[in-house]
Amino acid sequence: MILLSSFLHLRPQRCSPFARLGRGTGPTAGPRRALRVLVDMDGVLADFEGGFLKKFRARYPDKPYIALEDRRGFWVSEQYGRLGPELSEKAISIWESKNFFIELDPLPGAVDAVKQMANLADTDVFICTSPIKKYRYCPYEKYAWVEKHFGPEFLEQIVLTRDKTVVSADLLIDDRPDITGAELNPSWEHVLFTACHNKHLQLKPPSRRLQSWTDDWKAILDSKRLPPGQTA
Repeated sequence: MILLSSFLHLRPQRCSPFARLGRGTGPTAGPRRALRVLVDMDGVLADFEGGFLKKFRARYPDKPYIALEDRRGFWVSEQYGRLGPELSEKAISIWESKNFFIELDPLPGAVDAVKQMANLADTDVFICTSPIKKYRYCPYEKYAWVEKHFGPEFLEQIVLTRDKTVVSADLLIDDRPDITGAELNPSWEHVLFTACHNKHLQLKPPSRRLQSWTDDWKAILDSKRLPPGQTA
């Protein structure tokens, strides 16, 4: 596996997502600060739901399953557990298995959109993803998936964390409706990425959705940009 340090020279060093955003410093002259965008992986870039259902039906062909149009709630295992107590553990066994994450297909338009986003001026893009607690395969496969679909230079832009609230950014694009953690007031605005499990939810303003990668994601980014010389 390629070590992170071996390709740091491939692109200019970008500002760490764990750095302070310069709050309270007041207006200053100079270039505009780069917009920092966090993009979730599973359900936003990678087709977690479709990949799970395919492998669940292949492994347990005689067990009941939940069609994608009937998915409700972020936690797959909870909904399967309501079908039968043993189905929750069977569901979990799918994504704990070797090759689950690396074999997920990209969601339509995801790779091209994020590559375009990363090439925008004054824009720093990070893939911010939460590994599962049974970590034997998941973290490695997430890195390998990014390298496979985005190239080795994008490995620099991965943030693995169980708590996204402590990561500093302007935007977080994520399919999970309720993102909580140690930071009660995260620096980012959460834009809900539409998935089969959350499409029925009615968001209250000013909360926003990104329906898919064919939606106008550039307009969302532009709405967060500050004029040159101004800081948050």
